Amino acid sequence: MSLKGRVAIITGGNRGIGRGIALGLAEDGADIAVNYRRDEEGATETVGALRNLGVRAQAYQASVDDYEAVREMVAAVAADFSHIDILVNNAGIASRGNSVADTDPAEFERVVRTHCFGSFYTTHEVIPHLRERPRGDIIMISSAGTRRWAGNGAPYNVGKAGIEAIANGVAKEELRNNIRVNIVAPGLVETEMGRRLARATRGVENLRDIDDNSPFGHVCQPEDVANVVRYLVSDLNSYVTGERIYVDGLAGEMS
Repeated sequence: MSLKGRVAIITGGNRGIGRGIALGLAEDGADIAVNYRRDEEGATETVGALRNLGVRAQAYQASVDDYEAVREMVAAVAADFSHIDILVNNAGIASRGNSVADTDPAEFERVVRTHCFGSFYTTHEVIPHLRERPRGDIIMISSAGTRRWAGNGAPYNVGKAGIEAIANGVAKEELRNNIRVNIVAPGLVETEMGRRLARATRGVENLRDIDDNSPFGHVCQPEDVANVVRYLVSDLNSYVTGERIYVDGLAGEMS
């Protein structure tokens, strides 16, 4: 699945799922623009790991909920790499697990702006660049939470619903421009956010302790998510757009 010559922007690409996707696409030959919000050290480390794989890589600081910052970031990536072929909208934050009645409206706005507004801003800015390329790909990282819409998570649920709505609309709008748009929706993944979630909801300190009770004998890893993204943006995916793929190890009827 060669991606040589293609350039990918990955928001929140400095750690967790985003880092896993960055490394996976780099293994296939893509050059990588790593977006981060605050963790400069993590972004620098990730860029070093990517360069060790023999690709070009650069870190770009921007909070995705700030339109001007996103506009400047995309322009800088286009100038540095000469073109953009792939956008992975991965940046996100968790909500605090409260009911709607107990959720601070400021938290609701912060979470929704990061997921939904952030994905809109980056997609809006990147599409003109994708239209200039032989092929473009946009991946929205959603959540397996969209299977069930559990309680005590309205900000996060609304944010993910928003990015899925954007994805489905853009898939139809940009089909004629050879841009594929797909949604990847992981379940619990072994990342820092995943560990915090498991600690808060299950009282689990070490996620590997629940490997035996997880699908296929292990908790989902960032590379499990990355492998789906790698397929979707590769030439092997010639005819899939506007789809949502759950990466939680569960058959639909089991969810």
